[in-house]
Amino acid sequence: MKRLEQSSGSLAAQAIARMDETLSWYRAMPPENRSWIGLVAQAGIAAFTEWFRHPDAPQAISTDVFGTAPRELTRAITLRQTVEMVRTTIEVMESAIDEVAAPGDESVLREALLVYAREIAFATAQVYAQAAEARGAWDARLESLVVNAVLSGEADEGAVSRAAALGWNSPEHVCVVLGTAPDGDSELTVEAIRRAARHAKLQVLTGVLGDRLVVIAGGSDNPLHVAKGLIGPYAAGPVVAGPIVPDLLAATRSAQAAAAGLKACAAWQDAPRPVLADDLLPERAIASDPAAREQLVEEIYRPLEEAGSALLETLSVYLEQASSLEGAARMLFVHPNTVRYRLRRVTDVTGWSPSDVRSAFTLRIALILGRLADGDLQP
Repeated sequence: MKRLEQSSGSLAAQAIARMDETLSWYRAMPPENRSWIGLVAQAGIAAFTEWFRHPDAPQAISTDVFGTAPRELTRAITLRQTVEMVRTTIEVMESAIDEVAAPGDESVLREALLVYAREIAFATAQVYAQAAEARGAWDARLESLVVNAVLSGEADEGAVSRAAALGWNSPEHVCVVLGTAPDGDSELTVEAIRRAARHAKLQVLTGVLGDRLVVIAGGSDNPLHVAKGLIGPYAAGPVVAGPIVPDLLAATRSAQAAAAGLKACAAWQDAPRPVLADDLLPERAIASDPAAREQLVEEIYRPLEEAGSALLETLSVYLEQASSLEGAARMLFVHPNTVRYRLRRVTDVTGWSPSDVRSAFTLRIALILGRLADGDLQP
């Protein structure tokens, strides 16, 4: 024990010199971090001395060795680098066994060093596991704050900064996908979403808020493609993808559309899964979603109005006549081919086909809302 105690200082100095000689990352570190690593090496050798004195006493080696360095050191050096540091120190101690041990006790000291090296390995893993868990818990809270800010319409530059800290690098195309969260551990659900996102080559911010699984996805300009790539972890029930927006600040609009669509899905029992929020515009409008009402008026009614009264009149009569070309032609006193031509123009102008049942329903709601809007504008 006397020999070991007297050699502690020189062994620590040898370990530092060996690191400086063999570890390039150590040489490249700033002086402050190198000094902390030196303290860890000294503490490790001192802890071995104390452990060798009382091998049966329960001791927290991780506290004895790594407690001398600040918590930030686990961010400054990686687990691989820490393992290299510990290995170098143990090798220096092992090479000095013949000098330090009393004659005949070399094997005893060598065996003790081997056992201690195992304990140090476990302690190293514990320190980095605790640091990773702490960072993971903090990141999860930070991610929940960002997701909640987007969903509640409170996204600001602070949310963008928090997202950047989580690795979000501002993709050009962003959309929000909403659905029901499965029962069980929400962390497993979040991890499943991340795996699906990696497979689909998407960036995601995700979280379970109440009974809803929220995913903010970036990297694709096709919201339906995004939703299909991420749908696996969602529970049974509707999954709604909001429209594409340019960035995270605008993702609130996509989230609100997806939330309104998820609420309105009950009115369209045959809705596909997943479904676009824009495909639920009539149900959302009936459910008092002002954004859906405005979108129907501005994207369907106003363009038809600007294209000429003939298109609006023809579409209205055609829908009132149960989508009958001949009936509409008789009411308008025109040839059926004229009606057919005008309906094709309606499709070109709005993107919705009057001959399709679902599109016809959307067009009818748009006409109603447009007329109501015109009525409100009149004195």
